[in-house]
Parts: sequence; structure tokens; C-alpha cells
Amino acid sequence: MQQHEHLEVDGEPVLVIRSSNRKRTVSADRVDGTLRLRVPWRLSRSEVTRYTRQFRATQQRRDARNTRSDQALLTRARELSAEFLDGQAQPSSVQWTDRQRTRWGSTTSADGAIRLSARMQTMPQWVQDAVLVHELAHLLVPGHDDAFRQLVNRYPHTAEADAYLAGVSFGWNNPRLQG
Repeated sequence: MQQHEHLEVDGEPVLVIRSSNRKRTVSADRVDGTLRLRVPWRLSRSEVTRYTRQFRATQQRRDARNTRSDQALLTRARELSAEFLDGQAQPSSVQWTDRQRTRWGSTTSADGAIRLSARMQTMPQWVQDAVLVHELAHLLVPGHDDAFRQLVNRYPHTAEADAYLAGVSFGWNNPRLQG
């Protein structure tokens, strides 16, 4: 048996999922920016608050290690272009954006601007790199034809990153998997 409750801890929403099957362990993750805490049925409110704060502190440390600044993204994009695209793709800017909710990245070929979904900030860097190579390839080839795929496939982790992102998208788009 499960019970879902929406709480606010330190001004931020928390979805608490209480389970009668769970005896001791507490686990947590984030879904679209909301902390989801899975706890034993009888865990007190003060214990939920304590675990919420612990998880947030751990997540902040992890995010600080994993998040690249926009300038670091631009530098990395230029490195990837040099390594996998013979330096031909030269972006004018690369930045995180909160406005992209359905695409991982986008490119404006006219001005060389690349935007990456901020939802990827805590994903592994090899996944971010794969999306960067994809967007860099769009600076050279606008569509998704064979020439484009050949460029993208120069990055050795393209297939794995595509599978990773497909799995994340599937999980985010199927709420029954989140409960």
C-alpha cells in the first residue's frame, strides 16, 4: 500500500511516497525539479524533513561537480568540434536553457547559437557531449540525412547516449513509472 502526500520543506515542494512495504530504507530522486522521497509508512514528519535536507545537500554537491557553465560548454563544444568534426563547426555561443522541455538541444545555424536543455545538467558528461556533437553537426548540415548521421556518429558514445536519452524521455513521459 502506498500513500502520496505533497509537502513543503524549506519553501520547496516535496512529494512523499509512503509505503507499507518499505521498512527502513529511504530513497530520493528528482522528477521535473520536484524532489520525490520514498519512505517507510510510519516515518515522522521531522524525519521526512531531515531526509529531505540531507538529499538536497547531497544533490547540491553533485550538481556543483557536474554542471558546466555556459562558457565551459562553449569551450567543450569547440574541443569536440576539433576532435570529431575537424574543427569545422564553430559555435558563437552555447548555453543552458530552461525553455526547452521536449528537445535536448537546438541550433540556430544563422548565428551559430546552440542551446541545451537545462534538464541535462545533471546527466553524465558523455551524454551532454553527444548532444553537443549533434548540435555542432547541425552547424554543418541542417537536416538529419546520411551526411549528418555520419558526422554525429564520429562521436564514439552516440548510440549509448541516444539510448540513455530515450530511456529518460520514456520515464518522464510515463507517470505510472514514477509512483
